[in-house]
Amino acid sequence: MQQQGGAVRCRTHPNSSVEIGGVKVKADSEGQVIIGFDRDAPAFENINVVTPEGMSTSIQIPIKPREYVVSRIDGLPPSQVSTFTEKQLVRIRASSARKKTGFASREQTLWFKDGFDYPLKQFTKTSPFGAQRILNGVTKKPHYGVDIAAPVGTPIYAPADGVISMADDDLYFEGAMVLIDHGQGLISMYLHMNTIDVKPGQEVKRGEKIGEVGSKGRSTGPHLCWRLKWRNRHLDPELLTRWPTDD
Repeated sequence: MQQQGGAVRCRTHPNSSVEIGGVKVKADSEGQVIIGFDRDAPAFENINVVTPEGMSTSIQIPIKPREYVVSRIDGLPPSQVSTFTEKQLVRIRASSARKKTGFASREQTLWFKDGFDYPLKQFTKTSPFGAQRILNGVTKKPHYGVDIAAPVGTPIYAPADGVISMADDDLYFEGAMVLIDHGQGLISMYLHMNTIDVKPGQEVKRGEKIGEVGSKGRSTGPHLCWRLKWRNRHLDPELLTRWPTDD
């Protein structure tokens, strides 16, 4: 059974149009397509498929809900509850514009067919996907990544084949960040890096070094925040390490 934050590889008629929740993607020449389920996906998702010949079919997939870690912190000074100066807001907007370009990448090749690895060889997981904080009674956005602690300079490796869609070392929140487009809108993210060893447009292979762990941006210590998106949906990258490698 599929679960919130997960993804599934499907096979349908080659070059078919597949739609789920308003998100459209085209199956490749072998009929393979990826479908992702957001952190807060509903109990059921409807998938509509239209073949190049115009034949259509619909299926409904049940989605297993997950329990996420929620922590409440009260009594914090206002300065610690995300208030920004105008100067900071200018930089945040500039960072957002550059990230938008990176996330717009749409590689058609399915680079992820051989599965995913963890981006670090050794690490300690410090925060799970989907965790959320309530600060002074205000519910903050969920943490859409997996935080894995490691010393500064620890090598970061591409977990799957792909194309670098962004490599930027001056983002307000993320500090230095790399985006890898794995195909069909599946993009992995690597935040707070110390160094970046790749450039936009560069093809990378599974296991290839893309940079090193750091603590840049809004970070409390050396770690890698590893994230994954499929189109506009936030996925749990750890779940993809359990994918079968065969079709």
